[in-house]
Amino acid sequence: MPHDLVVLFEHPEWQKPLFAALERRGVRYGTFDLKRGAFDPDAAPAAPLYFNQASPSAYVRGNTRAVPLALSLMRSLELGGARVLNGSRAFSLELSKSAQAALMKQLGIDHPRTLAFNDVDAAIAAWGEHWPALLKPEQGGSGARMYLLNSAGELVRLLDQNPGLWLPDNLLLLQEYVESDASQGIVRMEFAGGKLLYAMRVISHGAFNLCPSEVCNPEAGGESHCAIPESAPARPVEFHPYKEVPDAALETGARLMAAGGLDVGGIEYLETRDGRRVFYDVNANSNLRLPIGQAFGFDPFERIVDFLVSFI
Repeated sequence: MPHDLVVLFEHPEWQKPLFAALERRGVRYGTFDLKRGAFDPDAAPAAPLYFNQASPSAYVRGNTRAVPLALSLMRSLELGGARVLNGSRAFSLELSKSAQAALMKQLGIDHPRTLAFNDVDAAIAAWGEHWPALLKPEQGGSGARMYLLNSAGELVRLLDQNPGLWLPDNLLLLQEYVESDASQGIVRMEFAGGKLLYAMRVISHGAFNLCPSEVCNPEAGGESHCAIPESAPARPVEFHPYKEVPDAALETGARLMAAGGLDVGGIEYLETRDGRRVFYDVNANSNLRLPIGQAFGFDPFERIVDFLVSFI
């Protein structure tokens, strides 16, 4: 085999820090660009180990075909005997916010009420008067195509005026709007191999795009490589190291990672003023943030390489 590891990717800017860390360590690695690719399911895997870095948000960058290719490729690789970290099971979970909600229900984890729908009238009848609510794509990513709606009428008008919101899979969600302290933001915990890498508080200033990659949300604002939702805030999203994560939150995050089959990933939750800890997002494609890792005393990309080479 020419490589010990192959990284599956779609967004080249996100991968640069990982590729640099692999090169510093002298790892024999290859890459597979999911934007434009082909594979033979009868061919032997090119490496014993693959690391999936595909993102559900590929469609907002015009790369809709990357996701089905990634799933098909990973399934073939797994059947062919390769180890795929964040493989088809983990990626399938990331692609489905309704499945994430179902998993949290199974595990007894507090999460927002969620309704998946492909018909507006059916959604309005099932949702009742539980407004305001968040509209999200089933296959989310980078906060794209999310809206805070105050009534059924707003939902009807929005989808009438923007039929493209049904893309990429013609399945949308209504999700309970959970009020929290905006000054405290949300908490994102990053895990690798079931262990916490670091946690951070993310202050959104009204944004939905909380992608932690520095190329998407630069430290001091500026040009982003993400497809940011239309209502981008005047102030940049803030990311702060969070070293006092409650043990119960860590335990819940680790259970979600294990139950979802995630090898590397991020778990997000928010805290309400009345004491709820509400988990709402599972991320298999974990864009790490170097300054946060450095605040904890390490380079997070080097830690991921440590994890990867443990399988080689």
